[in-house]
Amino acid sequence: MGNSGTLRVGVIGASGYTGAELLRLLAGHPNFDVVYATGDSQAGTLASSVYPSLAAAYPSLVFAEYDPAVAATCDVLFLGLPHEASLALVPQLVDKVRLVVDLSAAYRLKDASQYPTWYGFSHDQPDLLARAVYGLPELFREELAGAQLVATPGCYVTAASLALTPLVRAGVVQTTGVIVDAASGVSGAGRVPKPNTHFNTVNEDFTAYGLLDHRHTPEIEQVTGATVLFTPHLAPMNRGILATCYAKPAGATPTTQSLLAALAKAYAKEPFVVVRPTSPSTKATLGSNAAHITARFDERTNTVMVICAIDNLAKGASGGAIQAANVALGLPETAGLSAVGMYP
Repeated sequence: MGNSGTLRVGVIGASGYTGAELLRLLAGHPNFDVVYATGDSQAGTLASSVYPSLAAAYPSLVFAEYDPAVAATCDVLFLGLPHEASLALVPQLVDKVRLVVDLSAAYRLKDASQYPTWYGFSHDQPDLLARAVYGLPELFREELAGAQLVATPGCYVTAASLALTPLVRAGVVQTTGVIVDAASGVSGAGRVPKPNTHFNTVNEDFTAYGLLDHRHTPEIEQVTGATVLFTPHLAPMNRGILATCYAKPAGATPTTQSLLAALAKAYAKEPFVVVRPTSPSTKATLGSNAAHITARFDERTNTVMVICAIDNLAKGASGGAIQAANVALGLPETAGLSAVGMYP
């Protein structure tokens, strides 16, 4: 990794699942060299003792305590922190390093007044909120080029937005009465154990949660431009998101073929989006940065259905963050990422 094109990378909040996934993917990135990884709850601990899966790539990496002076020696910083922790740190880091990629929701919503309602804190940084670029390259690639602060999308939002946005932008579906029904693997709840994510709770169970008020709702609406009823579900699997989206047609009545054609055209040059007639499966995307999408038109109910599968930790978080960073830095967009899932 000692070539002249190497960038010094820090992962702030590396001890959680998204942090571990970042370290896994960064280990295979030709331009990134991880020189700093913090995990305050695990400070002083070998990364490989928390995540044995990282032992081969990071045999001597120790989770450090956060130090702004050390962070400032990096070229690129990925933040895998709680929302309010990111809100406190980002102002110290932007403009000190070349790029900050925040995986929390602290800079995702463009309307600061939405934060108290959906996230329970007030946003006091309108300037940085305006500067932050939404990190979904398939929909915001031009804005990402040269960005200094990237807000990585929510995992559910990535799946729902990739499914719906091309059809909204093309005027194929109405922007009201849209329903997003999505299920996530348990890793989306994070590494810290909670009663509702205990093995005995989630195994052999399937539950809906966040009824009517899940915090990804305004983000999906912001990206798609549609008014959405979003219901998330917890599925008894480690990783993956399957989003099934319903909308009413606008204008000419579509067909299944015309919907698939519209999606295929929108994503024709996208390295990580697969549009097929086959119904997507989460396992087909496991460990990859791929999004698999299909669509149907139901004449009987006059309803458009679009389904998207992703890996919630990869394309839905850490992989998407690296993809956005590649675009922002002018690197090959696919660097360090695979479009091929692990199977079985």
